[in-house]
Amino acid sequence: MTTTPLSSTAAADALIDPRHPFAAHLRHVAAVEAAGPHRSWTADDGPLPALYLSHGAPPTFEDGPWMRQLHDWARALPRPTAVLIVSAHWESDGLGITSTVPTELVYDFGGFAPMYYRMRYDTPDPSALAQQVLSVLPADQHVYEHRNRGLDHGAWLPLKVMYPDADIPVLQLSLPTHDTTTLLGLGERLRTLREQGVLVIGSGFMTHGLPFIDWSRPDVVPGWSSDFDLWAADALHRGDVEELARFRLRAPGLRYAHPTVEHFTPLFVTLGAATDPGAPVTTAIEGFTLGLSKRSFQVA
Repeated sequence: MTTTPLSSTAAADALIDPRHPFAAHLRHVAAVEAAGPHRSWTADDGPLPALYLSHGAPPTFEDGPWMRQLHDWARALPRPTAVLIVSAHWESDGLGITSTVPTELVYDFGGFAPMYYRMRYDTPDPSALAQQVLSVLPADQHVYEHRNRGLDHGAWLPLKVMYPDADIPVLQLSLPTHDTTTLLGLGERLRTLREQGVLVIGSGFMTHGLPFIDWSRPDVVPGWSSDFDLWAADALHRGDVEELARFRLRAPGLRYAHPTVEHFTPLFVTLGAATDPGAPVTTAIEGFTLGLSKRSFQVA
């Protein structure tokens, strides 16, 4: 009898305490996969949607219902050929991509249990995806490959929940600006990748006012968080891109919901990648955690 060796990702996951919620999630995923493999995307499916997701932090791995929502969302879509993700945690002056050669993850968080710094997400060679990305950008657009940079937690954390086998090529694209017009244009350039089965994701958090959370009452949703979320939900439902793009002037509670805006602006890459950015979005996840909105959606 022969056994298939574990991947580096699976081997690291096998060391997780079986009582941990993420271990339970992995068992759930294995059972779902055993009942029926995830169907891969084909050209007959048409373009994949583009997603905006609230990515969370290591405690997401302890939130069973949230992990189930993320995984159910991924399973409801055909299995992508590759994933291109823009994360709030990589801002840059120019446009960059993560390494196409094996590189360590970026553990860009602090103060959490040691197990989270031992997690792995070693995905297949994304060189073909890198060429696809370059092919849809302007010829004079310089894109720098950061050979020493792997995926940061805004990318690998949600993807590890959604696609825990780490068997889909992934590249991260930097967030080169917070100018909404430029980001919408970038998303528009990436739109044709959806026709090739690439899942385009903007990864942020719908509200992210961590300095203003009352940690003595983490279940209380602050008014600034709920007000901002309601404003965004209404504009997204109406497909009002202009209203969203004027968030600095229009959004209630902005200085508290987004004291810095990098967790909101990836949304404009997602909207730009939509076939019709002015169409209403389809909400996949809503609600709050630690008082912050985890609203996430997809566009066709």
